[in-house]
Amino acid sequence: MVHDFQNVGAVAHVIQLSVAPVFLLTAIGTMLSVMTNRLGRIIDRARVLETRLESASPEGVPHLHAYLATLSRRADLIGHAITLCTCTAVLVCSVIALLFLGDYLRYDMSVPVAALFVLAMLLLVAGLVNFLREIFIAKASLRIGPAAPAKR
Repeated sequence: MVHDFQNVGAVAHVIQLSVAPVFLLTAIGTMLSVMTNRLGRIIDRARVLETRLESASPEGVPHLHAYLATLSRRADLIGHAITLCTCTAVLVCSVIALLFLGDYLRYDMSVPVAALFVLAMLLLVAGLVNFLREIFIAKASLRIGPAAPAKR
């Protein structure tokens, strides 16, 4: 019976070690939700502009094409960010699984766990950089109200 309590204690310890990566997964999930919402809005906006393109005056067509090109670039960046953050989540899940397997098999998984965690953080940073680039492009292309007069 003592042996069972030791196993339960070991599993409880591994669960404690896994709590931080689980919180990280929650944060990544929240970021993915924000990113997919942004992608959806970009797609919706592009569809509206493509419909306007059909009835646009010849003078307005270049402007619409330029705006669609900007939306395409934003969609690419946010798509890359979603891919990188999803890969991060997969690696964090792998870290959690390795922690449990290492404990169950009584095998030192510290090197693969550390390597996967570092790789996950690098992918997360790359994903966030792509997300930030998309935000910068969105901000640069933002127009509120009528066109502002040129600054002197």
